[in-house]
Amino acid sequence: MLQSERTEFAGLGARRERTAHGTAYVETGHGEPLVLIHGVGMRLEAWAPQVAALSDRWRVIAVDMPGHGKSDRLDPGARLEDFVAWLRVFFDDLKLDRVSLAGHSMGALIAGGAAVTFGARIRRVALLNGVYLRDADAKAAVVARAEMIGKGAVDVDGPLKRWFGDSNETASVYELTRGWLQAVDPEGYATAYSAFANGDAVYAARWSEVRCPALFLTGSEDPNSTPEMARAMAAAALCGWARIIEGHRHMVNLTAPDAVNAILEDWLSKEGEKS
Repeated sequence: MLQSERTEFAGLGARRERTAHGTAYVETGHGEPLVLIHGVGMRLEAWAPQVAALSDRWRVIAVDMPGHGKSDRLDPGARLEDFVAWLRVFFDDLKLDRVSLAGHSMGALIAGGAAVTFGARIRRVALLNGVYLRDADAKAAVVARAEMIGKGAVDVDGPLKRWFGDSNETASVYELTRGWLQAVDPEGYATAYSAFANGDAVYAARWSEVRCPALFLTGSEDPNSTPEMARAMAAAALCGWARIIEGHRHMVNLTAPDAVNAILEDWLSKEGEKS
């Protein structure tokens, strides 16, 4: 049985629901299901531009990752595989099958794991600003950040600097994102960040098993989820393709929503061809 949460979703008129297993989500629109998973430190409102644009043709379900928004935490020490298992339970709770699935950043790692392990249940998968086989320096830096967060040292300005750079053109989005980071549950954030830091190689060698259309999208200026990573994943997938949005960084779905929405519309039309 679902329990209603009276939380407004970015002015769209939808309200959070909670599954019997403690996952919060917003659902709007009709048609084939499209599930959206945000990144670490964020919440489902981060998908507001995509929900607004896509819910006229799809049943859009934006979900709070464990320990974020209104979703219950996973146990401390949870790994990426545990987050993928969480997603399977969420699908089961909502009786979802043949799902188009998009994830951003940590959500992209979860989406990739689902594409590898859920079989035909995933109709299409999209990884926005996803990481893939970090080099040694990048790996050491993200693991060090995870260890600091695990000790209670939550840094807000560092992520924002990496995500947005020095540009003032996206100031309103910058402040919105800052607010979400400041409000995140510290324990849930630490658990998810550790899984994110240590999860980039978990499913990396298995893209050749993914038969559904697979989109890999990032910004040309993203220093951590790089265009090279997107192109490498696209080359490894059977039906994969990369799209790079010039001049944008990590929060590309918020800073370039029209471009991202157009690419997602194209992805949602795919039935298996490699582009």
